[in-house]
Amino acid sequence: MRIHHLTRSQPLPISLAEAWPFFSTPRNLEAITPDFLRFRITSEVPEDIYAGLIITYRIAAVAGIPMTWVTEIKHVEHLSRFVDEQRLGPFRFWFHEHRFRAAAEGIVMEDIVHYAMPWGWLGELIHWLFIRRRLNAIFDFRRDYLARRWAKPVRHPA
Repeated sequence: MRIHHLTRSQPLPISLAEAWPFFSTPRNLEAITPDFLRFRITSEVPEDIYAGLIITYRIAAVAGIPMTWVTEIKHVEHLSRFVDEQRLGPFRFWFHEHRFRAAAEGIVMEDIVHYAMPWGWLGELIHWLFIRRRLNAIFDFRRDYLARRWAKPVRHPA
């Protein structure tokens, strides 16, 4: 089994106290997910995540075919990090760590994803042809959404 890695880092001009409530609220996942995935949470979710929380989704991950994806929130360190792991879904293995740290102009948010494809060599071919680009598009959308959401206002001289 080959483990793939995807890492993204993004500065945001907000404090940890502002960032955490947004990122630790499962309902905000829909806003930061591109429409082409047709992402929808199907389970009841609380306002804040906690270790052991199971979240179910419907998602059109491959060729527009709807499927169920189940993740478990495995680790939560308030204002610092949380991890979600796939329990059922399109990957053989999925481990996604979300990190947040204070920086000079706000915070730095990091996504660190380790994942493996199912189906051996065929899954690797599908990854090379399609999945890696799709994952990058998802995280590009997320980056752009967050940059717009917390864009610094432009100050014009008086």
